[in-house]
Amino acid sequence: MTPETMESMGRIGAAMAVALAAVGSGLGTGAAGMAAVGAWKKCYLQNKTAPFLLAVFVGAPITQTFYGLLAMFRINAAAAGGAPFPGLLGWGVFAGAAMGISAWMQGRTGAAASDALAETGQGFANYLMALGVIESVALFMMIFILIGI
Repeated sequence: MTPETMESMGRIGAAMAVALAAVGSGLGTGAAGMAAVGAWKKCYLQNKTAPFLLAVFVGAPITQTFYGLLAMFRINAAAAGGAPFPGLLGWGVFAGAAMGISAWMQGRTGAAASDALAETGQGFANYLMALGVIESVALFMMIFILIGI
């Protein structure tokens, strides 16, 4: 296999890192967004003030796409430096999957938090803490890539 082909194959791993992270972000923001809209609707029907803070829950899973982008840059740099493509492909797929699943679960948790906050008006800091713990999975994965490759 030529060096150019090996570099190109390694770059597929980079693309997978950001693509899988983005898929998870899409699923997560979609789940949280639908729940926020439903919670706002309930508030409007009950003539209650609709909490704008639900937008935080909707936007939380998008950060994993950013982490995937940083991973992509690092994997691309390693591919350009001649690192073997099977390892880079593996890093990209598994890191992207970890970040994507983190985003998806963060969105599902944000959906539950949206419902709870809209109904009770309490617990924002607690719900945000739960989202932060889930976020840490993706953050750790990104750090592992930055120092591991």
